[in-house]
Amino acid sequence: MINRIRAIRKQQGLTLADLAERCDPPTTPQTVGRLETGMRTLSIDWLNRIAAALRVEPQTLLTSEAREATMVVARLSDSGAEPLSSPREAIAPASLLGEAKLTVMEVSASAGEYRAGDQLWLRAMEDAETPRAINRDVLVPRPGGRFVFGRMIDRDAQSVAILPTGAGQRQTVVTNPAWVAVAVMLVRKL
Repeated sequence: MINRIRAIRKQQGLTLADLAERCDPPTTPQTVGRLETGMRTLSIDWLNRIAAALRVEPQTLLTSEAREATMVVARLSDSGAEPLSSPREAIAPASLLGEAKLTVMEVSASAGEYRAGDQLWLRAMEDAETPRAINRDVLVPRPGGRFVFGRMIDRDAQSVAILPTGAGQRQTVVTNPAWVAVAVMLVRKL
């Protein structure tokens, strides 16, 4: 197995010293460099420490030798697709979403802006995030194992008001939901 510490560190704009300082307990830039290059064995303990410092899942740091790395080679701008001066290894999208609990909802029939075959990735939301989540799509569990999905239009201490994605549907209010997950990523096959 090859590790991806250097690729992820550089993508996050960190130096060896930055990453060494973020480790708990802190380590030296030389140690991080040796772990990146394979000159020092990447034990499970080191894997977990480095992953925590980079704020990614430990498995994100490992890649199979049999699979060629996926590279970011271009950027789409106002003037069209432009090559990157320095291509870099792409990081799995789910790894970029941080450590919060993720939930995925599959779309089997088109609804609103979502198409059949889409996957909607949602992140568990903290109460303090509520003001930023108004007018965003959320998934909320209901009693009996059912869910409500749609645009969150209001939230108070006991309830969440959701406007479903279909045209002409009435709002639904869920009282004391166990959790609320906000949509953070859409995966759509082309």
